[in-house]
Amino acid sequence: MPKAILSGNHYGASSSNQKIRKFLLHELVSNGWEISSTYGDQKITLSNIEEKVRGTDAFVFMPNAQLEDIFYAVSIFVGYQTLDPHLKGKPAVVLNSDGSWSPMFELLDQLELFGTIRQSYRKFLLHATEPVEAIANLSYAAKVGVPDSGREKIISDPTESFETPTPTDIKSKVCVFCSASTNAEDYIEDGYALGKLLANHNFGCVSGAGTTGVMGSVVRGSVEAGGWTAGSNVPHIIEIEGLPKGLSSFWLRPDIYTRMEVMIERSDAFIIFPGGAGTVQELLALLIFKQSGNPLMAGKPIILFNRIDKKLQVPFWDKLITLLNTLCEKELFNVVTELKEIITTLDQTLKKWR
Repeated sequence: MPKAILSGNHYGASSSNQKIRKFLLHELVSNGWEISSTYGDQKITLSNIEEKVRGTDAFVFMPNAQLEDIFYAVSIFVGYQTLDPHLKGKPAVVLNSDGSWSPMFELLDQLELFGTIRQSYRKFLLHATEPVEAIANLSYAAKVGVPDSGREKIISDPTESFETPTPTDIKSKVCVFCSASTNAEDYIEDGYALGKLLANHNFGCVSGAGTTGVMGSVVRGSVEAGGWTAGSNVPHIIEIEGLPKGLSSFWLRPDIYTRMEVMIERSDAFIIFPGGAGTVQELLALLIFKQSGNPLMAGKPIILFNRIDKKLQVPFWDKLITLLNTLCEKELFNVVTELKEIITTLDQTLKKWR
């Protein structure tokens, strides 16, 4: 019997949401689904989300979306994008009857316009406004399967972790989360410039160890400027992207959640550069850790680079900031609009926490 999970916390849910949950539970069981244990009041974490992904055959996201729920949904979409073998054939439905998911949809729509998301999220996160529609979408997707993301493997050689000591002159290790998909030249140039700036100011550069897009250019900028450059990636993503040259250290991890954990653990500060769904996922993980008081984020600043997109003439992360304004404290991250502000803000915020 296939298993489905209903996401969302029971605590604080309205009576209408409780009625919706009761209806969905009845309909799912009637249609042959076994309901796996929901989160209830349990916080969604990087470790238990991977456990749920492995042990569940379908995902139904409830109304009253909270920070953890949006992280969970975006993570599922990123898994589809990167050919996560544990998500193969597993559909996801988002029930947006109260409009609480709309800011996330608006953000992902804009990222598609920016070109940092190439796959239409609407084909993977099936939108419903009524419980009956959610059940119908799930039944249909369970029969026809999840769409192909259009990506192919380019290598199959095994990869191992390696480590070199951090130079004594490195002030701090800064993790850059950014797009691996965009081909826009101005973003590529900004990424390269950031990598060089970090190296020239004695900051180590930590990344997702990708070869393409802004991520690849950040790594090249740091490496070519003689910086200490490290990163983490997972086998199924390496198979479709490869690994950049010149890394000082590399931490191979089995899934995207332990990958994020090691990057968070090994970094002292975080820069959120223009990116796609993966970058949103990574920022949400940082904010969940900060908001919950996780010691891995103690004293570690987050800097959001909200530059103007030259094509659309709008700030890149305004939709994301709008989403976050309703979900977490503004004090959890800093916003800068110019590349040159990043290093100054790094120095100031790191000094504040030391």
